Amino acid sequence: MPELPEVETIRRDLEKKIAGEKIKNIEILATKSVHNKSTDFLNVLVDNNFKHIERRGKLLMFALDKADKYAFLLVHLKMTGQLIYRNKKQLLAGGHSQTAMVTNVPNKFTRVFFTFNDGGQLFFNDLRRFGYLKLVSKEEKEKIVANNFGIEPLTPDFTLEAFVRLFKKRQTNIKALLLNQKLISGIGNIYADEICFCAKILPTRKIIDLSSLEIKKLYKCIEDVLKIAIANRGTTFNNYVDSDGQSGSHINFLNVYGRDGEKCKYCKGVILKIKHAGRGTHFCSKCQK
Repeated sequence: MPELPEVETIRRDLEKKIAGEKIKNIEILATKSVHNKSTDFLNVLVDNNFKHIERRGKLLMFALDKADKYAFLLVHLKMTGQLIYRNKKQLLAGGHSQTAMVTNVPNKFTRVFFTFNDGGQLFFNDLRRFGYLKLVSKEEKEKIVANNFGIEPLTPDFTLEAFVRLFKKRQTNIKALLLNQKLISGIGNIYADEICFCAKILPTRKIIDLSSLEIKKLYKCIEDVLKIAIANRGTTFNNYVDSDGQSGSHINFLNVYGRDGEKCKYCKGVILKIKHAGRGTHFCSKCQK
């Protein structure tokens, strides 16, 4: 599943490419991908435009210029969703740009696509059909954010004091805390493992056993790991691509995730993988304590 760095990469790309561009037409190829009546979806969006694009955790929120009953289009990529943009020149060249693309569009996994007045198109692809697009009011959007998302890393709200408060009166382990979207938004399996490695702490540790210094290390590592991953345009293992259809390069910089059986880059020990917190969990038994 795309996590915070991947979704933020897409958000930044699309805001540059489609914000302010009037929507000329929409094709819904899979009605289950749209969580509104198709007629409502089309009536609201055609001849409208996106003022800007927000993100909370792994959820994208497209703010509508003409906002009456509906003010936002929510897009969640879930496991295999993609948002790929092609400008008019690329489309005339057969869906390609001058650089090699990972994904050509449209394809058999294209569920919805938007055509803009400038000739560009935005494709929502989804292999497993878990992702969705949904029009909501401003009040509904705010309720969804308040009820489902905790503090957002890389924002002014993500302070050390706020992070420390998450540890009070909780008996869970570190990885489960990092994955809890109602506590911290946007961290998934990849970056939870990488954050724990960065802090040199085993993901299986109980949070009540952490020292104040270790909590500070975790806090700093969350910001450091996510910033580097965004700079590298995310991590691609299977389905994630950016808005150009390109793979993220951060896979080349991972220290533990997906490297089970390989040598640690620092101590030359072996990276292990276990089932923990309901997920495959990677760590170095020598570096992490």
